[in-house]
Amino acid sequence: MASSTIKFALNHKSCPTLSPIAALNAAKSLGISGVELRNDVGENSIATVEQAQQIGEHAAKLGIKILTINALYPFNVWNSEQEQNTVKLAQLAQACGAQALVCCPLVAATDERNIPGQAELISALKAIAPILSEHNIKGMVEPLGFPTSSLRFKEDSIAAIDAAGLGDIFSLVHDTFHHAGSDDQNYYPNRTGLIHASAVTDSGVTMESMLDGHRYFVGPGDRLNSITQIKHMLSAGYSGYVSFEPFADDIATYPNPTAAIKESMEYVLAELDASTAE
Repeated sequence: MASSTIKFALNHKSCPTLSPIAALNAAKSLGISGVELRNDVGENSIATVEQAQQIGEHAAKLGIKILTINALYPFNVWNSEQEQNTVKLAQLAQACGAQALVCCPLVAATDERNIPGQAELISALKAIAPILSEHNIKGMVEPLGFPTSSLRFKEDSIAAIDAAGLGDIFSLVHDTFHHAGSDDQNYYPNRTGLIHASAVTDSGVTMESMLDGHRYFVGPGDRLNSITQIKHMLSAGYSGYVSFEPFADDIATYPNPTAAIKESMEYVLAELDASTAE
């Protein structure tokens, strides 16, 4: 698999200490043409329509696409509060020119009741779709592979999207961490709008007990086999972006997050080129 087939995106979670404008500048310096903004990076979260407009204008000047705002959570628990949250995020996405809103399902405590099932998932998709359409954006459903997640598998996501008749609105996020954690055997490259990639190198944690805090940049020793997953998606026809999404707390202490992103990009490119030469 040639490295020329991959397109990298900068996920704000990979450089959470940078402001959105600084993150865009970092992407430009790395030759990255797509950026994911977030609402969970503290003071650097996208928060107001005015701010979103300024970010969008700066991205346009740099020639960078704002791919998503990440994320609407828990999207499959629908109520008046979640409706208001969806409208707010859709307004921010429209204001900054984002293409889509990432939608993540409820991750519940093991003793929690009333966990939403497939019927609630379908109802939520039907409720979210007109809000997205009104603001001229799409939705990306990201199954979360944790054992306590209410939506672990891509197959169930696809089934709900199709049952709701909303394949033109919603695509999937393939997350290498969650794909490995759920032991999902299914790939849907033609239904996938984005890949999130990270790595877990801690040998003392089981696949079932891996948490977001174990996630680092893709590199050697990755127990998720993210490179293999990316190769599979690319060879099967996926042509979208690959966005690094490390969650470990100490990512925020990196003195030069841009260097860490570049190092991971170079590693992925080298691995893809090596597989082509084999």
